[in-house]
Amino acid sequence: MKDISVQELISSKKYIPVDVRAPIEHRDSAIPGSVNIPLFTDEERQEIGILYKQSGEEAAKWRAMEVVSPKLPGLLGEIKEMKKTGSEPVIHCWRGGMRSKSVASFLEFAGVPSYRLEGGYRAYREYILEKIPKLLPQRAVVLHGMTGTGKTDLLKALQEKGYPVVDLEQMANHRGSIFGMIGKGEAHNQKTFDALLFDRLKEIEGSSYFIIEAESKRIGRAAQPEEILEKKADGIHFLVNSSVSKRVQRIYDEYVSPFKEESWFEEEVHEKVTKLLKRLPQDAAASLQVALKEKNYHLLIEILLVHYYDPRYGHALLEYTGPFIEIDADDSDVLVQLEKEIRNKFLDSTVV
Repeated sequence: MKDISVQELISSKKYIPVDVRAPIEHRDSAIPGSVNIPLFTDEERQEIGILYKQSGEEAAKWRAMEVVSPKLPGLLGEIKEMKKTGSEPVIHCWRGGMRSKSVASFLEFAGVPSYRLEGGYRAYREYILEKIPKLLPQRAVVLHGMTGTGKTDLLKALQEKGYPVVDLEQMANHRGSIFGMIGKGEAHNQKTFDALLFDRLKEIEGSSYFIIEAESKRIGRAAQPEEILEKKADGIHFLVNSSVSKRVQRIYDEYVSPFKEESWFEEEVHEKVTKLLKRLPQDAAASLQVALKEKNYHLLIEILLVHYYDPRYGHALLEYTGPFIEIDADDSDVLVQLEKEIRNKFLDSTVV
């Protein structure tokens, strides 16, 4: 059995993390790319935890042995098969304790050389939180713009072309608004967000700048590090403009068209729109209710833009003193314009 550090794990592509914690633990906090081969099911973990509290460590350990023993051949076989791919499994649990040590020991007894992550997942998380501020490039290029101007599309296009984009909404699995979860599934928690942010910063390491959208500090269930907010405030600011009609269509295409036939869609939209009614002027709220009843989603989107989102975003823009470099998202050459402006600002930089 050999213990390796978090830095060794991250620095080499030959290792693959094997998380032996229960599935619920893995879903809550996992090293990206890790494989979950649990010693206990969620129910078994709960049972042993209760037994530990009620009857003590010895009784809990004995029950754990009873539960795990029949599983060992299958569990060890899965890990052994992984080695045939050329990867080196690295066993870990929460803090590099009994669970990972037991699995690694059984592998050794079975004649399978094994690696164990020193300090477990907890050491990994401490490591990335320390490194994230140090990995941030020097300058931030920030895309501002009203809802529906296509900022996320521009970010994705730039990333595909190799620019050092940090897509915070993707890492949060949330679009950053009250409708941000439509069609997205569950938002990522802080631990997942931080892990994905660290991975992306490692990918663009060496760039003198990074490109982000002007998100508020909290995106869904996750919050940006203060260091990103500081760099954003002192960044190079682009303002992406677009007509209301084009913005309505973009939002319809992203939020409505792919999901309007789904059984959950109407109920979810109704719930979220209802929450916003009291925040709108009375006449706008009445028009919004009619649009919702008639399923006139284009009109519904326009009312929300004009009377709710635009005023809020206009207020948020006042936080930045500028100057803003304006970009027209309705121009077919908008991406070319944006690339040209970025390159002019970073003539000494190479695309990552």
